[in-house]
Amino acid sequence: MKTLKIFIFLCAVSIGAAKAQFVKAELQVSGLTCSMCSKATEKSLRTLPFISDIKPDLNRNLFTITFKANTPVSLEQMSKKVQSAGFSINQLKATLDFDKLKVSNSSFNYAGDTFQVLNSAGKELDGQVAVTVVNKGFAPAAVVKKYNAAANGKAYQLVI
Repeated sequence: MKTLKIFIFLCAVSIGAAKAQFVKAELQVSGLTCSMCSKATEKSLRTLPFISDIKPDLNRNLFTITFKANTPVSLEQMSKKVQSAGFSINQLKATLDFDKLKVSNSSFNYAGDTFQVLNSAGKELDGQVAVTVVNKGFAPAAVVKKYNAAANGKAYQLVI
């Protein structure tokens, strides 16, 4: 019983300590050629438990995604769902709510993943901040190459 109480306390403390949350994202998918392609990708993404709503824009091959509050978001799972539909991510721009999040050395942990903010010098990471993921598989090759020197390979790189 004592062990259970300690476990519940540790969970409550860890949940309260890091309150970063993905709020929404714009996911541009390459390879979409018709509404059926878009629908297949949307249907695949909707199976993820952290997605609240998806609005497709067929003209720009873009999905505007709203995430559920207080539910961890996995970029890796999103990538796998897009790939399983037969397409790839061309660009991912997200809005994160940095409320009460401790960012040290321009990096932070969220839902088991490490995120590195590459150009945060002098910028306050508080409240909702728009970021672009510049890792391979989430950004065009030229963008990945530009930020490759700063990448450590183990973290998601974000640009404000």
